[in-house]
Amino acid sequence: MITCLLLIGSLAACKKTASTPEKQTISELSIYNLETEWENQEGEKIQFKDLQGNVLVVVMIYTSCKAACPRLVADMKNIQKAVGKSSGKPIRYVLVSIDPKKDTPPKLKEFSIENNMTDSHWLFLRGTEETTREFANTLAVKYKEISPIDFSHSNIISVFDENGDMKFQQEGLGLDNKEIVKKIQQTAGGEQKTTS
Repeated sequence: MITCLLLIGSLAACKKTASTPEKQTISELSIYNLETEWENQEGEKIQFKDLQGNVLVVVMIYTSCKAACPRLVADMKNIQKAVGKSSGKPIRYVLVSIDPKKDTPPKLKEFSIENNMTDSHWLFLRGTEETTREFANTLAVKYKEISPIDFSHSNIISVFDENGDMKFQQEGLGLDNKEIVKKIQQTAGGEQKTTS
């Protein structure tokens, strides 16, 4: 009987070890500590902690913007092209809406198609007004609704490592991307192959 119990205990221990992934320690400042829920362009619910293990390049935009956001989107596309495909950690390019009322998942999907940003490394998110404000504060992004169709906002692209710690920020539009590209490549590790 004792032998049998020891054997069962031993098997249970082995099973736990094999099926439980090693949990990475994250810092207090990691964005993976945010317990807010978001919707992606497919209408799926996700949390930032679901992205743990990816290097994240994050910008906040709204799809009806006719001034700064098209330039931010162009900057993100240029950065993605310059970084290339990583043989190290996977890289996700995340565009978070600052207008969650209008940027529904179908609208985000339509925007991704219009801008040729449909590959799996592009992720569009919308939350609630509260979660969006909380996330903007985390990135030090300021925004304000200045009319029923327009926002005034910061133009910041942020880089997070695989544990959700911020590694770099670039503020401005149409800047030389060399520094942020280098930072993303260093954070991802491995080798990068430039995409065409």
